[in-house]
Amino acid sequence: MKGLLICAAVLLVPAVARADPCEGRLPGRAGEAFSGIVRYVGDGDSLCLGNATDPDDWIEVRLSDFDAAELHSPTGSTDRDRLVRVVRGRRLDCVAVRGRTGRVVVHDRVIASCHLNGRRVGDLLRAAGGREGGN
Repeated sequence: MKGLLICAAVLLVPAVARADPCEGRLPGRAGEAFSGIVRYVGDGDSLCLGNATDPDDWIEVRLSDFDAAELHSPTGSTDRDRLVRVVRGRRLDCVAVRGRTGRVVVHDRVIASCHLNGRRVGDLLRAAGGREGGN
């Protein structure tokens, strides 16, 4: 009977869905600097940085200076592919900033201004043909 109850409990507990593999500690205050190699790109303005290959150490970032269309929109996958071409595998230097709501962390992502070799990632995306139009 005990085994049956355990099986029923396991089946009834909802599975936790992960939208991305990034599970690292997020910077919690504006001005906090961090850096790492871009390990994952979720959409046209979200990515994960990490200095190691372990996703438990990757920091999920929402770029503060570029607002791409949502992934499910007509240009969403093109926008994501552009961000991949510009930054994947490259080291970014970032600083946590406050978003429109005044918060630094929104939707389990830190809002950050990120630079690649001294250039803002948003400027690099616009130079590569990126057009803003997200939410």
